[in-house]
Amino acid sequence: MVLPDKSQKRPLSNKKLLLTKWTAIKPQHREKHFLVSRVHDPLLPNDQTIPKNYVELEAVLTKRRYLLIWTELKDLSRWLQGWQ
Repeated sequence: MVLPDKSQKRPLSNKKLLLTKWTAIKPQHREKHFLVSRVHDPLLPNDQTIPKNYVELEAVLTKRRYLLIWTELKDLSRWLQGWQ
């Protein structure tokens, strides 16, 4: 039995990222676990809440919010999907 390679997971879609959980590989400021709290919605013509192609991550411990391009979540050297 061959174990699946983590890099061959199903591709991410910005449409399904809302409320997903993420773990930072190298936590800073004791912030390790994050939740996607907002996603730019390209279907809404006046969606100016966050920039295009960005998601807003909220740290579970401190409640700080960070913006990053959603494709950065694919980087296995920085992020793991789910809470580890």
